[in-house]
Amino acid sequence: MNCKITRNAAKVLKLELDKPENEGKLLRVVITHAHGDHAHYGLDIDTPKENDTVVSTDKEIDVILENDQPLLDGVKIDYLYFPEEGFVITNPSQGNHGDH
Repeated sequence: MNCKITRNAAKVLKLELDKPENEGKLLRVVITHAHGDHAHYGLDIDTPKENDTVVSTDKEIDVILENDQPLLDGVKIDYLYFPEEGFVITNPSQGNHGDH
C-alpha cells in the first residue's frame, strides 16, 4: 500500500493532527463512494483497526488505509488554494486524476 501527500496538504494536516483532541490518532483515507473503476475519497482522524495498514509517508505523516480496498493503494492527497480552498484526493495509479 502506498500514499503520497503533497507539501501543501502536509502543512494543513499537521496543524489538525497536532491538536490535543487528536493525540494518538492518525489520518485515515476513506472511500466515500465507488463506482466503476474509480472512487471518491474522504479524510478522517482515527485509530487503526484490525483490517488496516498504516503507511508512512515522506512528509512524516502516517496514513491508515483499509487492506481490502485496492482503490486506496496509491492515493494522493493534495491541498489546493485555487479555484477553491480544500483537499483534493485522487489516485493516479488507478486512473483517477480527479477530472470529474
